[in-house]
Amino acid sequence: MISYTVSFAVAFSAHRLRRLRINLRNRGLAWFVLAGLINGVYARSFDDISIIPTFVLTPLTYLGGVFYSISMLPEFWQHASRLNPVLYMVNTFRYGFLGVSDISLGLSYLIISGFVLALFVCALYLLKVGYGIRR
Repeated sequence: MISYTVSFAVAFSAHRLRRLRINLRNRGLAWFVLAGLINGVYARSFDDISIIPTFVLTPLTYLGGVFYSISMLPEFWQHASRLNPVLYMVNTFRYGFLGVSDISLGLSYLIISGFVLALFVCALYLLKVGYGIRR
């Protein structure tokens, strides 16, 4: 019974998402949703779901300039921080609240959109081949 409920919820969400336009406000949301979907597909048990948020997402958040500006970092770490997708989301939120950003908004939107597109293609492929789906 639970599998039918989940299948209905996924099908309904997919139908609703076709009409949803991913605009500038919800790209960060789409990033976390798609990353969570991929994490859920790869998880073998309920306990496996917490591995990615604990060991990947938390360090990315702390190293993404949440508590500091990346201009305060040495030059090497500034370049290393630019590989972090969370940095671009943090900077767009910072610009929205404070009007100040370390990185241009256009570049931030482009990078976030690129990561969302990559995660979407990965999630779509995993769902298409049926990886991690119990029959």
